[in-house]
Amino acid sequence: MSLPFVIPTVTTARLILREPRESDLDVMERAFRSESSRYVGGPLNRRGSWRSLLATIGHWALRGYGLWSVETKAGALVGRVGVIRHDGRDEPELGWHIYEGHEGLGYAHEAALAAREYASTVWGMGPLACIIAPENARSIALALRMGAQLEGVISDEDGPLHLYRHPAVEDGGMEAYA
Repeated sequence: MSLPFVIPTVTTARLILREPRESDLDVMERAFRSESSRYVGGPLNRRGSWRSLLATIGHWALRGYGLWSVETKAGALVGRVGVIRHDGRDEPELGWHIYEGHEGLGYAHEAALAAREYASTVWGMGPLACIIAPENARSIALALRMGAQLEGVISDEDGPLHLYRHPAVEDGGMEAYA
């Protein structure tokens, strides 16, 4: 079944950033049961994973942007990446969640760069923020690798969070926008 609105597709050398689908649920459930999902609202059971999928689609409907499902060109669902603006936050932020077993392969870097460039060149957003728990060393390393710099500390119900600011995007020649 297709959605009643269009979510753009972005391709990179190895990845396809595409609309979330109901068929993503089984992989999402496995990913959200893992302790590695703790920085993105997990661990969650199947019902929680279903709600996360619905929230992802709903964000696209409400705001016109959101998290893409990230799959390899061979068809493996490896995570989610995109731009979100949580309730109570002043600005959109770039976010990523690469599923357990797919870390360390450069997927987060490749997908996040593509999402950041799309957000800048198509949606006119940026420089984007990303908000990261201070103990999330992998995400901090990725943000720094992408050129983001620590701008400050914010607090919410989860406690103190680091706000990183990405640099302005220069046209990097995306492979394709659909």
